[in-house]
Amino acid sequence: MSRTLRPLATTAAIAMVALISACGSNAPAATSSAANVEQAVKFSQCMRANGVPNFPDPDASGALTIDGVVNGSSLDPNSATFQQAISACKDLEPPGFMGYTRSAQQQEAALKFAQCMRDNGVPDFPDPTADGPLIDTTRIPSMAGKDPRSYPGFQAATQKCRDFAAAAGVTGGK
Repeated sequence: MSRTLRPLATTAAIAMVALISACGSNAPAATSSAANVEQAVKFSQCMRANGVPNFPDPDASGALTIDGVVNGSSLDPNSATFQQAISACKDLEPPGFMGYTRSAQQQEAALKFAQCMRDNGVPDFPDPTADGPLIDTTRIPSMAGKDPRSYPGFQAATQKCRDFAAAAGVTGGK
């Protein structure tokens, strides 16, 4: 990847991509084919070229989701600049980047995942909406501006609750 130094917020976003891949993203995981990785890299480059300088590169597998990019970062997906960049780069958008809507059965599992997270050390973990991310750190008051890796008990809770995450449509990671 051409950029080796990233602001802390972007590093947290990349870490969140890995964390979500391991324990909970509502978007299907991209395959590790070279074409998907290349497409995700080009999408990231396009986003940066269109006014979002801190937009991260995908991880080594090519995984790149809106949840992973935004959570734990200072990027504002609702800003005019971000929206213009998304529009300009739409033809390069990697599969699953914007997520999908969970089925009723998956949403039931997502709500159980949220309860499990609350029961296992993240008391202010919110219930996810059917079309929202499974893990949205911007909606967890105690995590505001924090790297999820540094939040006490967050990773342990996600591991304990991973079966509910899988039932909610999570792919990838163990």
